Amino acid sequence: MVGGVLDRAERRSATEQFDRRTSLLTAAVRTETGRYVDTLQTLAAATGTIPVLTTSVFAAATAPLAAMHLAGASSIAFIVPAATEQVPAVQAYWRTRSAGPLTLKPARGTGEHQFGIFSRALDPRTRSSTLGIDLAQAAAPSQALAEARRTGSVTASDTYQLLIDRRLPPGARQLSFVLTAPVYEAGGAFRGWILMGLRGQDFIGTTLERLSQGLLDVTLWAANSTRTQVPVARLHDAGSGEPDLHGDLTVAVADRIWRLHVDANSTAMPGADGNLALTVLVAGALVSLLLTTLVFVLATARSRAQQRVRVATAELSAAEAEARRQAGLLEAVLESISDGVGVVDTDGEFLLHNPAAKAMLGIGEDRGGPSNWQEHYGIFTEDGVTPFPADRLPLVRALGGESTNQVEMVVRNAGQPEGIAITVSGRPLNAPGQTGAVAVFHDVTARKRADRALAEAMAGLHAELTRREATEAELRAFAGVVAHDLKSPLTAVAGYAEMLRDSLAGEPGDPPTRDQSAAGRILQGAHRMQHLIDDLLSYATARDGACQPEAVDLQALAADVVAERTEHLRSGGTSPAGSPPLFPDIYTGPLPLVWADRAMLRQLLDNLLGNALKYTIPGQPARIDISAHTRPGDDQVRIEIADRGIGIPDGEHERIFTPFYRVQTGRDYTGTGLGLAICRRIADRHGGSLGVSDNPGGGSRFWFTLTALPAGSLADPLPVAVPGSRS
Repeated sequence: MVGGVLDRAERRSATEQFDRRTSLLTAAVRTETGRYVDTLQTLAAATGTIPVLTTSVFAAATAPLAAMHLAGASSIAFIVPAATEQVPAVQAYWRTRSAGPLTLKPARGTGEHQFGIFSRALDPRTRSSTLGIDLAQAAAPSQALAEARRTGSVTASDTYQLLIDRRLPPGARQLSFVLTAPVYEAGGAFRGWILMGLRGQDFIGTTLERLSQGLLDVTLWAANSTRTQVPVARLHDAGSGEPDLHGDLTVAVADRIWRLHVDANSTAMPGADGNLALTVLVAGALVSLLLTTLVFVLATARSRAQQRVRVATAELSAAEAEARRQAGLLEAVLESISDGVGVVDTDGEFLLHNPAAKAMLGIGEDRGGPSNWQEHYGIFTEDGVTPFPADRLPLVRALGGESTNQVEMVVRNAGQPEGIAITVSGRPLNAPGQTGAVAVFHDVTARKRADRALAEAMAGLHAELTRREATEAELRAFAGVVAHDLKSPLTAVAGYAEMLRDSLAGEPGDPPTRDQSAAGRILQGAHRMQHLIDDLLSYATARDGACQPEAVDLQALAADVVAERTEHLRSGGTSPAGSPPLFPDIYTGPLPLVWADRAMLRQLLDNLLGNALKYTIPGQPARIDISAHTRPGDDQVRIEIADRGIGIPDGEHERIFTPFYRVQTGRDYTGTGLGLAICRRIADRHGGSLGVSDNPGGGSRFWFTLTALPAGSLADPLPVAVPGSRS
């Protein structure tokens, strides 16, 4: 009978020890995973406030995590979404912010991809990273990312094998999870995710081994990608014997429920001795020995109880030390970020102000409550004059359960006499055992100044554009007057001058008389005036005329212009000076099919070719190369017209495109100074550009860009040659 009583007592003591230890296991898992969730939330909030996120900024923000020794954590990464058609643009954007070459590797199929942009290893065994990897290729992390974005909170994935672990030897691989938190910019726009990989076996072994003390067999169960419960990790019992104590516990991790199954042998529990009952039964007949045994049991039970108290006290001390260490790391994170963070309790008493917040607010904390904040800190609306309504302050609204984003205000007080512009985002705070509100402060003074400077510059630019448009309107009006009121009488003057010159002509071979020379000069002046009128009309048309683009065979058009420009040489004519003609050396390479207004493009080619033929070195024939250049993946073609002429003086390369500007060459070259200005306008009308550079070896190299059409739209062009040209 006594043996049965003792056996039941030992059994009860073992069960109590088992229940206590399983409770500690549950609390340890809940505390550790809660720490990871809080860490992700803090890092996601800090990442959302960073205006320009780069590799170095991400490394600085995640540096404290490497010192936290997070059990089982493999890496921390920043993930962004991209549709299939957006991948090239997203890759180009993040390449400018990455320390090395970033190549995005989308998984097969269309839809949304989820790419790793920045990554930090938290485990020395993690030799690969998620940089450029598309997490959409694995269902578990992809679903967790989508759920985090939908709910706006930290989400845990189903168990699976981490993508970065697939390169490890099979024996080193583990079933794992990811925890992910959405990142929102201060304006509320979705930016991406912060994602942490968590290896199951490492997590269980590190977190529970100390508490188990070799007495418990713990198995972690969770859902896999098919939502079937599978054993993820196991901590084996170091004791012996068949387990007779069992427990099933559940732990909430973010939005998931993990199950811990615990087994133990009651005889291995402190305070339990399986042989005691047998000993008492054998010695049950001996009363004295029984009493002695009872005294011994009582004495040792007290000793064991004291030992359990010492063990529990040591565990509590260790947990307190760990909590202090975690608090210190969190404080280090808050002190390292440039944005201010303030936390208040339900009554509006400040629990936390990081250094950045104190620097922005300028003066110490107010102890009078939310009603005094406006006056104490000197908070005004954007105009810097109107006091900010106390009931509209973001922290006050957050205490009422309302979230706010980037509320702009001005802070001006004794610590900030010049005043600074800030934005404040507030959120309600509902942490375990604590409610209140949190606010993030961002200094936008520099941005405001830049905005004002930009507005002033834009106003000045608008005024300048208005002035130029007025000037252009006057010029167009003048060109219209010239076209209608001067051209007709000028034609009459030229006709009468030509008749007068012919009527004064003497016998063939006679020198021209004074009257003949005067008539010739009148005719020459009339022709120059006609050319000026034509150029003025072309100049106005290039700016305001209807542009009717079509597919133009540039090869054929260039050949036509070259033939027209050299017609007088092939027909036996003379040069403008009356000397024997010098045949130009013109080469036209393969030219593409382009999208352009045919008449405008013809005038552009004619003006550039005419200049190349006109501005030659005296006594030397013109040498001209016309060629086209394209770059892979670019629909723009660059057309170049290179010559070996007199060139352009230094500092004049851009001024020559100014209307009526003519370079002083020391020789009398005819012209109105409008030809290149017309070319520039035609190039602009086609969405291209036009410029000039020195030609190596002498001369000039004019170039312009147009939109090229796919090859094969017309028959492939062949090089065009003219008499005296190279082919």
